[in-house]
Amino acid sequence: MYSASIRLQSGPQSTLTQSYLADALIPALNRLGFSPIGAFNLDLGPETPALYLLIPSVALDALVGAELRLANDEEFMKAATPFWNAPASAPAFTRVESSLMIAFEGWPRLVVPPVTAEHGKRVFQLRTYESPSNQDHMRKVDMFHNGEFEIFARAGFWQVFFGDTLVGPRLPQLTYMVSFPDVSEVDVKWNAFRSDPQWKKLSSLPRYKSEAIVGNVSNLILRPASFSQI
Repeated sequence: MYSASIRLQSGPQSTLTQSYLADALIPALNRLGFSPIGAFNLDLGPETPALYLLIPSVALDALVGAELRLANDEEFMKAATPFWNAPASAPAFTRVESSLMIAFEGWPRLVVPPVTAEHGKRVFQLRTYESPSNQDHMRKVDMFHNGEFEIFARAGFWQVFFGDTLVGPRLPQLTYMVSFPDVSEVDVKWNAFRSDPQWKKLSSLPRYKSEAIVGNVSNLILRPASFSQI
């Protein structure tokens, strides 16, 4: 799983990048076998405007070789020209940050929300948990496999992906994405999660309660771009 956040400035930058993703990059990635591709606008979080791109893959070598294969795709290069050739005086983006993740064993595949196919209304929550040590990180991953997936399901979350970050900033960390029909349901679903008897039992176990196994949480609200496949 590859994710990228693209920092933008309001105005032409945003329009150029949206067009690049919709008309050049996502169609070319689909031709290479990557699907579905997620594209999201940052709604609530730091440093807006920003676009988030999510590319799932079942093979690491396919991700590693994608850039070279794109450069040899004439259709892509033609559509990508305005973005790739943007001058330094008017760059297409401010900065790009990327991460490479491996899916949790207990959630090995990305799951698209049930309303996506009909372009139904949906919002996404992207959460990153940083841990103070590798041991604490593994304990937090273990919590998901020992009940959290089921608690999310009972609370009504649409669970999209859960990934352990292999390459990226501020390691060790994990990142996951959940979805809702509307932002008004975020607090409702989380209240149901926290009040679930299984969560109370799980979070009180000495293995997880002995120290703070999560040191920092990043919490973003994203809305899918019109061309997002997730």
